[in-house]
Amino acid sequence: MDNNAIFYLMGFAGGALVIIILIYVAMSKKMQKSEYKKIQRLQQGTRESSFSMEILYQKLYLTYLKIPFIKRYILKVRRKLEIINIDDEYNTRKGASKILTKALVILVPIAVLTIIFTSSNYLLMFILLIFELFMVDTLIDGSVDKIDDKLLKEQIDFFSEIRHAYHEFNMVEEAIYQVSQDDEKNISRQGEKIYEILISDDPETELEKYYDIAPNSFLKEFAGVSYLTKEFGDRKIDGASLYLKNVNNITQEMQLEILKRDKLNYVFQSLSIISIAPVLLLEPLKNWAIDNFSFTASWYLGKPGMVVQILILILTFLSYILVRKIKDNGSTNINTKNTENPWQAKLYKNKIIKKIVDLFIPKEGTREYRKVSQLLKDSASSLKMEWLYINRITLAIITCIVSIILFVQLHNVAVEYIYTEPTTDYDIIRRS
Repeated sequence: MDNNAIFYLMGFAGGALVIIILIYVAMSKKMQKSEYKKIQRLQQGTRESSFSMEILYQKLYLTYLKIPFIKRYILKVRRKLEIINIDDEYNTRKGASKILTKALVILVPIAVLTIIFTSSNYLLMFILLIFELFMVDTLIDGSVDKIDDKLLKEQIDFFSEIRHAYHEFNMVEEAIYQVSQDDEKNISRQGEKIYEILISDDPETELEKYYDIAPNSFLKEFAGVSYLTKEFGDRKIDGASLYLKNVNNITQEMQLEILKRDKLNYVFQSLSIISIAPVLLLEPLKNWAIDNFSFTASWYLGKPGMVVQILILILTFLSYILVRKIKDNGSTNINTKNTENPWQAKLYKNKIIKKIVDLFIPKEGTREYRKVSQLLKDSASSLKMEWLYINRITLAIITCIVSIILFVQLHNVAVEYIYTEPTTDYDIIRRS
């Protein structure tokens, strides 16, 4: 390539660069004067900072759904919260992720330390890990109960404002709409839902649907009373509005419920943790007894000691379950399990398992079949006959396997102790 061609090429590149710069300057001036700059300023005012807890909780929620064991807990919390945060997916995910994150922040460090310090004693490690798991379960349920209690207390103020608004507008739906404009309260979403039901084309059907998802019975009563008043009008009894009288009655019931929950929380405060605390004393008590009374080693390290320790674990677990059941205040007591396609239904679709299960199910029309069907109806159970017998068969198989493992382990403990049992004499009370 000769020198003239190089000069022409360089001149063309320089001219193109100048043209591009001029176009850029002209467009920048035009954009400064246009609506683009205004939009940019608005975005700058509403843009989140580089770190946002709101976004972090949303991302953590998606992460928890991918982890098998944690997925069960996040869905359990979510099903409870979506009853309270009705039709609010963002807050439901945020709340579920926030509660589970707090629990994991407490559990994970403690679990790691437990594994490190008890790596030489598997029984103590197992006991402590179970204890920590129960603590997390209690913490999660307590967090959800606090949200439900807060909603119940908000309902007191909500119904009080409803009474004032009803006096002003004399229309049920209008009073509910005006009071539900406060977006900062959870009860406002419930009020908006009830308002949508009252103004819908088929309020009766929508009301039946709301009965299935309402957080508590008081909101069900309020929605029903509001619907009847809107449809058939209000009546005066002794010069007072029947609708307002019903709202007052519901408010009094809520106040009694709040007092009952406060009393339960006070009486059972930390009792769930205390009920499982005895298992923590198993190993320390065992070590103390062996160190001070040598003859107890033959009992602790033999089959009887192992059986007693297992029974204590089982009794402690049952005590924990019973305390939790007694303390249950009925908050968000909707069935949070998947009743449409549970694991029993998935198992029953398998042809081989279906044939095995059908062998145990009594034939239709028999006395046994009618008896079981009636028991299911009387208990208001969502289980089908097939699912019930799958539960029974599964429980029988698990019990059989656990029993065999337990008997084999107890036998190994007895044989091992016979081989290693000391033959020398020892004092009843060890001397220092």
